[in-house]
Amino acid sequence: MIYLDTSVVLAELLAEDQRPRAEFWKEQLVSSRLLELEVWTRIHARNAAATHGDAVREILGAVAFVEMAPTVLVRALEPFPSPVRTLDAMHLATALFLAERRQRLAVATYDGRVSRAARAVGLTVVEA
Repeated sequence: MIYLDTSVVLAELLAEDQRPRAEFWKEQLVSSRLLELEVWTRIHARNAAATHGDAVREILGAVAFVEMAPTVLVRALEPFPSPVRTLDAMHLATALFLAERRQRLAVATYDGRVSRAARAVGLTVVEA
């Protein structure tokens, strides 16, 4: 199972230089419900819902979402071994929540801070 960070989805949608290989999207993907909010917020900020909306719905439709449960929120409030931004703390807390429930997962991210923090808390980071 692969925990999907927002940076990977946005890279795919916005055709950035670093994008996941086609096979990546066939993996079992999971993420925080926060992913949906972040992706749509960025798409709307670019006034790109008309041109990118179908692609957003297709990608998000392939993701199993974990709701922002109180236990996840509590973990996000705790410090991480390396500095993280607020929403990144939520993503990492969600990945840890899954890992603590014996879910075998790796984190896919293009964000260096998220990658460092994920490794520091014992999560595996994979290249998307």
